[in-house]
Amino acid sequence: MSKNLNALVETALIAAVAMALSLIPDFASWFTPSFGAVPLILFALRRGSKYGLTAGLIWGLLHFALGRVYYLSLSQVFLEYIVAFTTMGIAGYFSDYFKGQLKSQQTKKALLTALGAASLTVFIRYVIHFVAGVIFWASYAGDMSPYLYSFIVNGTAGGFTLAFVLLALGILIPTQPHLFLPRK
Repeated sequence: MSKNLNALVETALIAAVAMALSLIPDFASWFTPSFGAVPLILFALRRGSKYGLTAGLIWGLLHFALGRVYYLSLSQVFLEYIVAFTTMGIAGYFSDYFKGQLKSQQTKKALLTALGAASLTVFIRYVIHFVAGVIFWASYAGDMSPYLYSFIVNGTAGGFTLAFVLLALGILIPTQPHLFLPRK
């Protein structure tokens, strides 16, 4: 199989795994972490931004196919399901640097790079959700400021998501660095 075909198959599989993890029942309503972020960020670090952004886009589109879209308006759906999910591949912009550190046995530096890339990626996604919360979901805030409401809801979900991603990276990079170095 060619290098591109391998990467495309991985892209589709990761998007499917991310979506499958999105089907875990919400245990804390809007505050539930986005478990699909874990494989997506790991994949973006493995394959780079091109495939990471594509996997994020597919993950967002899968929400439509499975009827898992909370629809208020076209712009809200575009922002929260197309843009926000696509940004999960941003960690891939650090991929070459990260993999170079792994190849040269600089595991601690690679871990710090991955943690920084993951933090930036999750932060950007949840800033998008925060903005959407202020613009589109303000009516759910009740007497609370829409800014505070969106910060609490999206900040909590983003914080939990980041914690799971950082935990996975903290375990896998020192113990299984080869997972991030594709042969093809």
